Amino acid sequence: MKKRALSVLLAAAMVSTMLAGCSGGSSDSSSASADASATDGNVVKIGVYEPASGDNGAGGKQETLGIQYANKVTPTVEIGGTEYTVQLDIVDNESSNDKGPSAAATLVSDKVSVVLGSYGSGVSIAASDVFKEAGIPAIGVTCTNPQVTEGNTHYFRICFLDPFQGTVHANFAKDKFNAKKAYVLTKLGDDYSTGLGYYFTQAFEALGGEVVAETFQEGNSDFTSYITSAKKAGADVFFAPSSTEAAALIIEQAAAQGLGMPILSTDTWDSNVILNAAKGKDLEIYVTTFYQEGANPEFDAGIKEWINSDNTAKANNGGDDTVSGLTVMGYDAYYTALEALKAAGSTDPAAVNEALWNVDYTGVTGHITFNETGDANRDTAYIKQANTETGAWEFVAEQSVSK
Repeated sequence: MKKRALSVLLAAAMVSTMLAGCSGGSSDSSSASADASATDGNVVKIGVYEPASGDNGAGGKQETLGIQYANKVTPTVEIGGTEYTVQLDIVDNESSNDKGPSAAATLVSDKVSVVLGSYGSGVSIAASDVFKEAGIPAIGVTCTNPQVTEGNTHYFRICFLDPFQGTVHANFAKDKFNAKKAYVLTKLGDDYSTGLGYYFTQAFEALGGEVVAETFQEGNSDFTSYITSAKKAGADVFFAPSSTEAAALIIEQAAAQGLGMPILSTDTWDSNVILNAAKGKDLEIYVTTFYQEGANPEFDAGIKEWINSDNTAKANNGGDDTVSGLTVMGYDAYYTALEALKAAGSTDPAAVNEALWNVDYTGVTGHITFNETGDANRDTAYIKQANTETGAWEFVAEQSVSK
């Protein structure tokens, strides 16, 4: 039986009143028809709860780009027989578990019907209760930690989960490299990083492998001791699920020290930040992600044209038109929200929450439906490698845990 949010109407009324005076994060309300929205009463607001600054700012910007492009392509939606302009209400959660709830409260005060985000599981979990008490559903885009949807009825997500992603990497390490020992480096206190380290370790040890694990603290910029430890341990692979900011430093220092083993990481590394850091380096870097550029040429051509025509979009994409899986997932999340709004026949968050359970949508990244916990029914990941000569991603495999 699917879990249901039966009391959200009263909660929404109470908490919206309580939070009406709250502020937090920076807010940027926009839509493809922003000028019309000021005078047209038929406006539906979709909240975008993403980092534009902090450790995960680069990834958050790329995820938001996909949402913005989808809004440009489809700026209106028919709800209950009436056409509505879709207005994006964008806040910066600053990649911070402490500041995230305040940014979420801003969206509640703005009376959004549904929220998209966030890049980063920890900051998603941190804001969850704010959305819950307000009765506003949220759709996670790439927040992969199981705790995001665990034990609640309002948080959904369209991505695969960390137990799956960690297991895919463990299988890949064994099958591709015949790895017997893995070095696992995670960030202390980061739900995403530590969760993936745990799931990889479980799966790798179940395959007969040995794990040497260490953690680094918030604000750490010197990874030389960890790289030395991995080499001394005689590890066959270096597994490092982390933010893009930490990733760039790890790559620089691993190359400088001659790491001598493949680096494996996860969807946060699917960024041209990683490609730029890796270019010209004597390293092997493999990531799991949600989309491989070239899988949908028509989509790729359209979004590249938009990115290249908009200086802000191009800057937020790291200065080029590389199509990140994060961006494509943002695009699909927007249309998932539209499907829920259409099915609800209302802009009321409680009705949208209820409608989300039965959404059935085929997006650029695949078929999207939700299970009884609000998680997407996903069982496949793309594995790709950074070409350190060309600075581009190369497809390696499409893999599930059974392969």
